[in-house]
Amino acid sequence: MPDLSHAIELNPAFHDLDPMDVVWHGNYVKYLEIARCALLEKFGYNYPQMRDSGYIWPIVDMRLKYVQPIRFGQKVRIETRIVEWECRLKIEYLIRDAASGHKINKAYTVQVAVDIASSEMLYLCPPVLWEKLGVPAP
Repeated sequence: MPDLSHAIELNPAFHDLDPMDVVWHGNYVKYLEIARCALLEKFGYNYPQMRDSGYIWPIVDMRLKYVQPIRFGQKVRIETRIVEWECRLKIEYLIRDAASGHKINKAYTVQVAVDIASSEMLYLCPPVLWEKLGVPAP
C-alpha cells in the first residue's frame, strides 16, 4: 500500500489574525486547502488534473475540532492523510505546533466525484483516482 500522507509547514500571516491576536477560525479552512493541494500534488492529481480527467471534486462535508489557537509567528505543521477513496475522497488533517508537536486542530474533509459532462455525482470514485493513488481498484 502506498503512503497516502503528506505534511507541510506553514507560518500564519499577520492578516490572518482576529482582534484577539490569534488566527481567525475561518482561516483554518484556507490552511486545510493549502495542505490538501500539496497532498494531491504529490499524486499528480491536483485540481487542474481532476478537471482535465473529466471530474470536479466538491467538498460535501467538513469538520474541524479546535484544540488550541494559533498565534502570530507560530510555525505549524499540517499532516494530511487520505483515509477513504472508494466511494468518496476523505482526507484527515492534524495541525500541530511545529516546534513542540502539540495538537492544535484536527479536521477532515469529504469530497465526491462529479462528472463534468453530465453533472452527475458518482457513487464510486473514478478509476483515475485509484491509478493516481497507486492503490488496487475494487
